[in-house]
Amino acid sequence: MATPRLKEKYTQEIVPALKQKFQYKSVMQVPRITKICVNKGIGAATADKKMIDIGLEEITAITGQKAVPTRSKKDISNFKLRADIPIGVKVTLRGARMYEFMDRLMNVALPRVRDFKGVSDKGFDGRGNYTLGVKEQIIFPEISIDKVTKINGMDITFVTTANTDEESYELLKAFGMPFTNKN
Repeated sequence: MATPRLKEKYTQEIVPALKQKFQYKSVMQVPRITKICVNKGIGAATADKKMIDIGLEEITAITGQKAVPTRSKKDISNFKLRADIPIGVKVTLRGARMYEFMDRLMNVALPRVRDFKGVSDKGFDGRGNYTLGVKEQIIFPEISIDKVTKINGMDITFVTTANTDEESYELLKAFGMPFTNKN
């Protein structure tokens, strides 16, 4: 399998640029993306068990890696929720699959969002990780609009080794994340 395009870009362009910008003494100090977590909560799954299977198929198709169901931890009667029933799906991507997914997300899926002006730069958590919410799963070309029964979104979290949000912002921007212009 060939090296993903974004991994080559990281080693050849991003590492030297960030090393110079933040005055790192070693290339090992340069932040990198360790994993991408794709998470989809399916609230309707309490009533319709097939929704979980559909969610698993969709996330598996989008990421190229088998998704697993997430289960509720406790009973909540107001939400008609019992402990240990599936209420969502998730997948964690690392290595080559992570870079391939990130490439498809930034260059194919996000530009297909209606009235797209860029992603918000408010999704940083203070520790260098970035979470972005996608409102519709149909922006991914792997999903056929004809087969979609219910449109629901997902959260995509980029986990980095950056110590600050500024370092993480510069890392993701260097990869090509289309942030809205900072004011």
